[in-house]
Amino acid sequence: MSDPDKRDGDGGPATGVVVKPRPKTKKPAMYKVLMLNDDYTPMEFVVHVLERFFQKNRDEATRIMMHVHRRGVGVCGVYTYEVAETKVTQVMDLARQNQHPLQCTIEKE
Repeated sequence: MSDPDKRDGDGGPATGVVVKPRPKTKKPAMYKVLMLNDDYTPMEFVVHVLERFFQKNRDEATRIMMHVHRRGVGVCGVYTYEVAETKVTQVMDLARQNQHPLQCTIEKE
């Protein structure tokens, strides 16, 4: 027999809801895709790469390319690890296909 104090308003046994705490989801670590300057890759090719793989418009791509040219390195974008790695691979593959020594790398933000 059940305890009368533990009945709900309809006379049935009281029910409790078990609440499981949700695990906190961490934001993924972000990585900067960096382009390195060299003295051989044509500036127009670098602009093309920035437009094609990093969705930059012509003005933004030109600005980043000039930054890389003057400072030796520049940020193309910030992405999750997998996306950043994929973009580096795409850039390097296209550069090699066109016999350019263009280098890209990633750095944790």
